[in-house]
Order: sequence, then structure tokens, then C-alpha cells
Amino acid sequence: MSDADVAVLLLVRVVVGLIMIMHGLNHWRGGGRIEGTARWFTGLGLKQGVLQAWMSVLTEVGAGVLLILGLLTPLACAAVISVMLVAGLLAHRPNGFFVFKDGYEYVLTLAVVALALAVLGPGRWSVDHAAGIDLTGWTGGGIALGAAVVATGGLLGTFWRPEPKADAEVRGVAEPESGNTPESVDQEAR
Repeated sequence: MSDADVAVLLLVRVVVGLIMIMHGLNHWRGGGRIEGTARWFTGLGLKQGVLQAWMSVLTEVGAGVLLILGLLTPLACAAVISVMLVAGLLAHRPNGFFVFKDGYEYVLTLAVVALALAVLGPGRWSVDHAAGIDLTGWTGGGIALGAAVVATGGLLGTFWRPEPKADAEVRGVAEPESGNTPESVDQEAR
């Protein structure tokens, strides 16, 4: 691997890592703080919104730090992929593809970049390389994708209890088609 290849891997790790850290910190300290983030998650059908909010903060910040360091890279990538899967499935999928319509374009891009990073590995300018951890190729990608799918399935199976449509209408909660999604209702949580 050339120095240019290693530099590009470092750049991707740092940029995605910083994006994840900033996203996690925003869930914690931005807009509606943890309480707003918890309301947003609850609005998406996730039970125990405060727990979900804190877990998202820890997962996003932790994955970001691990990516920047290049430490346990397949697991850091799994965390990114899982967060993006949950966001894509619960918050963005109903809105279509394009990010300007709050669609899943952005989360799909981050998830695929994380998967590619797991396959390619962190490069030699990483803690993984210094420690002799070489989980790249099919192994790294398999670990990242497998752990992400299991984590996402576990989270959704344990905590996702969307409100039936009839109950939402009785409470006066508008359907996503009206543009009144949980995300737009509680925008300060972002």
C-alpha cells in the first residue's frame, strides 16, 4: 500500500470519525439536549427514549474516537453501520432517497463508507497496525456488517414498538405524509 493510499484511509477515518463524534455530541448538547433527543427517539417508536439517547451518544462518540485512532476498526465500522441502519429504517426511509427531503441518501453513504473502510482496513497509520491487528478484506467487512445487523436487529427487537396507526390518529399525531414526522416535530433534538 502506497503512502497516498494510507493517507486517504487516514483522511476517511478522521472525517467519518469527526462526523460521528459531532453527531453524538449534538444529540447530547445540541438543540433539545438529551431530553429532546429522547423525545425524538420515542416519536420514532423506540421505548425508553432517554436510554436510547444516551446509547446513541456513547455509540456515535465511541465509534468516532475508535475510527480516528484506527483501533478495532471493524467494530467501529459496525457501530457506524448500525447507527445508520437504525436512522435509515426508522427516520429516513419513509421520506425517500434524497437528503434534501430528509431521505436516506446521507445515512446510506456513511454506512457504505464505513463498510468499505472495514474491508480496506485502517492503513498502517493506525493503532490496529501498530498492535498487529489485521482484520481486513472479507473478514473485516464480515465482522462489520454482521455485528451491525445483529446490533440493529437486537435494538429494534428489544425497543422498537411503533404506535399503531389508529392509536396515532386518536392522539392527533400526523402521519409522515403530512410532513409532520417525529424529526420535524422535535427538530431541536438534532
